Amino acid sequence: MSVETLDIKEAARGEEIVSYDPATGEALGRVPLLRVEAVVRAVQAARAAQKDWAARSFRERGRIVLAARGIVLKELEEIAALIHRESGKPAAEAISMELVPTLDLMQFFARKSVRLLKPERVGIGQYSLMGRSSKIIYKPLGVIGIISPWNFPWAIPMGEVVMALMAGNAVVLKPSELTPLIGLKIGEVFRRAGLPEGLLQVVTGDGSTGAALVEAGVDKIMFTGSVATGKRVAEMAARRLMPVVLELGGKDPMIVMDDADVERAAHAAVWGAFANSGQACASVERCYVQSRVAQKFINRIVELTRGLKQSAILEEEPDIGSMSSERQLEVVEQHVQDALSHNARALTGGRRKEGAGGWFYEPTVLVDVDHSMKVMRDETFGPVLPVMTFETEDEAIRLANDSVFGLTASVWTKNISRGRHMAEQIQAGTVMVNEVLYTHGIAQAPWGGVKESGLGHTHGRLGLLELVQPVHVHVNRMTILRDFWWFNYTPRAAQLFRGFARRFATGNPLQTSLLLPSMIRRYFERRS
Repeated sequence: MSVETLDIKEAARGEEIVSYDPATGEALGRVPLLRVEAVVRAVQAARAAQKDWAARSFRERGRIVLAARGIVLKELEEIAALIHRESGKPAAEAISMELVPTLDLMQFFARKSVRLLKPERVGIGQYSLMGRSSKIIYKPLGVIGIISPWNFPWAIPMGEVVMALMAGNAVVLKPSELTPLIGLKIGEVFRRAGLPEGLLQVVTGDGSTGAALVEAGVDKIMFTGSVATGKRVAEMAARRLMPVVLELGGKDPMIVMDDADVERAAHAAVWGAFANSGQACASVERCYVQSRVAQKFINRIVELTRGLKQSAILEEEPDIGSMSSERQLEVVEQHVQDALSHNARALTGGRRKEGAGGWFYEPTVLVDVDHSMKVMRDETFGPVLPVMTFETEDEAIRLANDSVFGLTASVWTKNISRGRHMAEQIQAGTVMVNEVLYTHGIAQAPWGGVKESGLGHTHGRLGLLELVQPVHVHVNRMTILRDFWWFNYTPRAAQLFRGFARRFATGNPLQTSLLLPSMIRRYFERRS
């Protein structure tokens, strides 16, 4: 695979990154480690291609996105296998959590962007009585830089690429150094779909490549990753007054009330905590269950967890694969050991999977935890489900909000009214009632967090609006009259301005009509 329009050998100076299968340690391929000069050239090539792309209609852009979608659908199994090999997740999960959502997103934005970004008339109150009108039009930003993560190496960048292209932008995508082959596959799919040359650049490399992209003169950065790196990206962007969207992770709480369907909530908790080996920013990382049903709930999640199949062998159709990196596995080990050293108990797991060749950690259920432990405060990002009990609704909300993160949360109750009431009190970008984890897969709904979970949105109309520049166009059709507030400032003008303050500014046309005599005097004064 190669990056279009770049002389790779010259740009990378022979430096390479090796992509490994985290389940086996097998080397899957090598990609160039691109440095500053190559990234700058990629941005320049993207910018040169963007002007013509922006002039195309939404229909023309959508036709290419749908062609790319057709390629993805045709090569579904091949792409799922690539995601499995490079990220460690089961192929079935690659299809359900990465490919299905992006196939839906591609058709949605290909067909609906024209409506979502159509010019909007702005109501301007009484100014419209004076022949004025306003509207907002949406123009592409230019070149969007996307720095994508390793945990959802297909779904996250693909969604952002599609939205950026449909908005009329060019894109420079920097995939994670752990999953570069998937990023290159995205570029290949669009090239084969007929995307104009240069419009989508894929630059492979490590953190220095991502830093070079931020400094290379793009018009906006979409970053998904850790809080620490996100803050560095924001600092670099701030020096350029460049806008950013940051999706930085979470410590997402799940609240199980005593009137919840315990069986359904238990299944949801196990999937929400262990899907993708817990490596989702929306994974259930804190579970709070009301004491009256706590033992029943805990018994059930332990039983369900013990029934999960963990393997790297596709033919075995595993539920859980490997983790994506040894570094993240070590973080999980540290969090679990910290909890155990402070008297928490592991009812399942609590260790690496014996006999596995790669980076496998057994799905772990922890009890007797509290908020002094790392596993309840820091992002674990692994297959760990800590469970804590509470007594009252107010206590549950207080515990859920006791975090520097605020990405997603869920409330489980048969009382939908109470669930909605609780949802409105929880500090998170998305709060679900009787659902968990999956809302990133809804193309129509916005995705974003509060507090240290990030800034801005992806997905939905709010996400699409992140990728355009709103321009306010204001028109005065009453050109025969000079504006009352222009020079010169005579005593009559001052008297009229005071009338504006007392009557026009009420927003009431009847009050404003009382100013007509003063307006007429001002008009004739201006003509004399």
